[in-house]
Amino acid sequence: MGSDKALLPFGAGNLLQFMLAKVRELTSTPVIVGSRIRYGGFGEAVEDRIAGCGPLGGIHAALSTARTDRSLILSVDMPLLTASFLHWLVRAAANSDAVATVPEAAGRLQPLCAVYRRSALPLIEKEIEARRFKAAGIYSLVTTRVIAENELRVAGFAPDMFRNLNTPDEYRAALADEQSHRVSTVEVYRT
Repeated sequence: MGSDKALLPFGAGNLLQFMLAKVRELTSTPVIVGSRIRYGGFGEAVEDRIAGCGPLGGIHAALSTARTDRSLILSVDMPLLTASFLHWLVRAAANSDAVATVPEAAGRLQPLCAVYRRSALPLIEKEIEARRFKAAGIYSLVTTRVIAENELRVAGFAPDMFRNLNTPDEYRAALADEQSHRVSTVEVYRT
C-alpha cells in the first residue's frame, strides 16, 4: 500500500477507528495488536511478543494477552465486514467445541477474520519455533470449524465482505463504496 493501512482516512476517521467501531459493538475492550506508540491513542495496544512472524505473530500476541477463552481476530483492512456478521461469527464459535472457527470465501480460509481459543497458543508457539508462519497452517493441528461459503450465503452474508485492501486501487474502491453507503443510509433515514 505504501503507507500504514490502519491510519488511512476512512469513514469519519481512519481505517483503524472504523474497524474498532464495529468491534466495539461486540465488546467494550477491544485490543489492537501493533505498536503502542502508534496505536495506543486509539485503545489498548499490545505488541508482538515474537517479532517477524507476520499475522501468526499477531494472533499469538492477541491470545497471549486475552482475558477470555475465545478471541475474535480481525484484520484492520477488511472494512466490508459488518458488525452483524461479526456477532454471527462469534455465536457460531461459541456454539462449537472447535479451537478455531474460520470462514471460507472464494476457496480461501480467512484466518484474519476468525475466532480462536487460547488453547491454540502452545501449537502456535510450536509453529513459530519451527519458523512456519502461515496462520492457516494451524488448522490441521487443532479442531477447526470451517464455515463454508454456502453457509455464509444461507445466513445472509456475501462472501465478498472479506475483500481486503492491499493496493491503492482497492483502497479507493472501498472508500467510494463506504461513502456511497453512507450517503444512501442518510437518504433512507431522511425518507
